[in-house]
Amino acid sequence: MQAVTISLTEVNQVKQFVNLIGQAPFDVDVLSGRYTVNAKSMLGIYSLDLSKPIQVVIYSDDCEELKKNLTEFMP
Repeated sequence: MQAVTISLTEVNQVKQFVNLIGQAPFDVDVLSGRYTVNAKSMLGIYSLDLSKPIQVVIYSDDCEELKKNLTEFMP
């Protein structure tokens, strides 16, 4: 399990993020405060407070490529 902090401030960023995570063959969650949602769910992500950075939890140790692709969303 690995975690990365990102910021999604625009609608287009959320769409890009969900498309990127949707290609991952493992589970990925997004945490904001006390709420946890599936990172592959656009509706779930929109239910979070996106005015603050959110944490992405990747349930795989072989995720270096995904982490590299997530750098565009890092604050």
